[in-house]
Amino acid sequence: METKLIVLINNLILITQIEEVGADIGEPDCKLIKPFVLHKDETLSPWLSDVTGETTFMISSEKILTLTNPKPTLLEKYQNIIK
Repeated sequence: METKLIVLINNLILITQIEEVGADIGEPDCKLIKPFVLHKDETLSPWLSDVTGETTFMISSEKILTLTNPKPTLLEKYQNIIK
């Protein structure tokens, strides 16, 4: 499982562990595990924590604009939070 920085089509930036899963056409095909929102000041907050206690989410890859590797300092910050 890899940790990636993903930009959604609504320009929200998440740092998350991500897994590609097999799915039928039109079904969610990416599993986001412990996703956190990256804010402009480089703070992190759990994604959707104000509406659910879940930490694993399914999303369609078509909702992802791009994904990349986070900067080492950001990756370290994320890993410390999810421990």
